[in-house]
Amino acid sequence: MTEDTARPALPDRLSAEAGSKYHVPAIFEHDIGIRFNGKERFDVQEYCISEGWVLVPAGKTLDRKGNPLMIKLKGTVEAFYR
Repeated sequence: MTEDTARPALPDRLSAEAGSKYHVPAIFEHDIGIRFNGKERFDVQEYCISEGWVLVPAGKTLDRKGNPLMIKLKGTVEAFYR
């Protein structure tokens, strides 16, 4: 039970990209999961619970800077600690 109190609260919006203003390094020290429309997703790069969207890579497509091309999917988003 004390393990749960040591974890920071999950924010409404979180990004895995270190350069983003929504990146919180303390949260990534723990294993988190994202459930999107009732199914757990393992490829989510950013999410927003209140607006109901996730950003995921669009296959192997890259943008002009060599980063994965991201698409926004809308639906029900739930973040949790594993």
